[in-house]
Amino acid sequence: MHACSCLKTLYSEACVEFTSIKGFKDILPEESGYWQMIETKVRRLLHLFCFSEIRTPLLEKTALFSRGIGQDTDIVSKEMYSLKDSKGRSLTLRPEATAAVVRAYIQNRLYEKQPLQKLFTIGPMFRHERPQKGRLRQFHQINVELFGDPGPGSDADIIMLALELFRVLGLTDLTLHLNSLGCQHCRPHFKEKLNRYLADKRQDLCADCKRRAETNPLRVFDCKVPGCRAVMANAPSIIDSLCDACVLHFQRLQEYLTSLGVSFELDHHLVRGLDYYTRTTFEIQTERLGAQNAVAGGGRYDALMELLGGPPYPAIGFAVGMERVIALLKEMGPAGKESPDLFVAALGERAQEIAFKWIQQLRKADLATEMDYSSRSLKAQLKYADRIGARKVLMIGDNELNSGTAILRDMSTGSQDEVKLDGLIERLCEGIRSHE
Repeated sequence: MHACSCLKTLYSEACVEFTSIKGFKDILPEESGYWQMIETKVRRLLHLFCFSEIRTPLLEKTALFSRGIGQDTDIVSKEMYSLKDSKGRSLTLRPEATAAVVRAYIQNRLYEKQPLQKLFTIGPMFRHERPQKGRLRQFHQINVELFGDPGPGSDADIIMLALELFRVLGLTDLTLHLNSLGCQHCRPHFKEKLNRYLADKRQDLCADCKRRAETNPLRVFDCKVPGCRAVMANAPSIIDSLCDACVLHFQRLQEYLTSLGVSFELDHHLVRGLDYYTRTTFEIQTERLGAQNAVAGGGRYDALMELLGGPPYPAIGFAVGMERVIALLKEMGPAGKESPDLFVAALGERAQEIAFKWIQQLRKADLATEMDYSSRSLKAQLKYADRIGARKVLMIGDNELNSGTAILRDMSTGSQDEVKLDGLIERLCEGIRSHE
């Protein structure tokens, strides 16, 4: 075997070995424009709604999630990435953000500094589940949390923020689904009714739902198995078991939304996948992502603060899956990419040395500037400038340096003008910005 063939074989084997982990994806430059656009617009919107950013660690104590999310949920029982540290403590990569934000809120006594806190976080979450369209094992969420107000006005404000988020991103054909899960006073009565119903249907449930029926029957509503969905289609509705306070809360929320012209569907089987929800729960759904049709979801979690060792403060929040949003945006067209304001095409060693100094000065003046470092022909440099989307190209060589002028080409029209080298940096900055 030739040496070249051996090298190719070794290279091929190395490439096979060093690939990304299943369910973990590289975000390449041609896709990063979607991410940047979403984050820029969402941060602006959250500022308008007076939310402040909080950043929590990726790694937390496992008990935070098993207690906060619920030991019997699929997330805790099947999907968490957990490990033991050198002292034998169980740690977990965060599978969702709310429990971590509540932990930070309690630990740092944010409730003492300001009773009403409006917080958001953007970042990766981790769940060991089957990778699918819009959901990977490392996925990203926008999480919004409002602490300190128990009323339906806060629910309506949070829901309006979620809807507005999709509007500013240009996404339509979405449906708001709404439900109430009751409170600690009325939910036990409903669970008794549901248990009696499920006892007669046990043989028609999947293995997971047979277990859920024993430990937390509300979870059966969340199952996507067709047989279980058929069983739950005729299950009792929690709305029929709400106490007077929960009925009033839910009615007032609907009145807020109706007064704002917001349409919604009452979905009495909507429970979401986490144990900490109480009263209001909602999802924003689309028909364009298959079975995993929720692009945002959330609700009220008034008992979570106390459950995690904090004061009895009410809270409501929601999460948006960024991968699912990007899947929808891709259907609308390619993302805009960052392109240079100016490309400097320098011919000859002297011109390249001077051009290199120019691009540093132009970048300091806030113009995105690029040049070629390989002494290629003018034709090759112009072709490259066009490929990276440069708006203007400055052409400079020995002749131009001797004459004290350079040639500036507009890449969209092909027109060219001579520009003097004296005061070039200021002239370029002024000319390019005037056409923004």
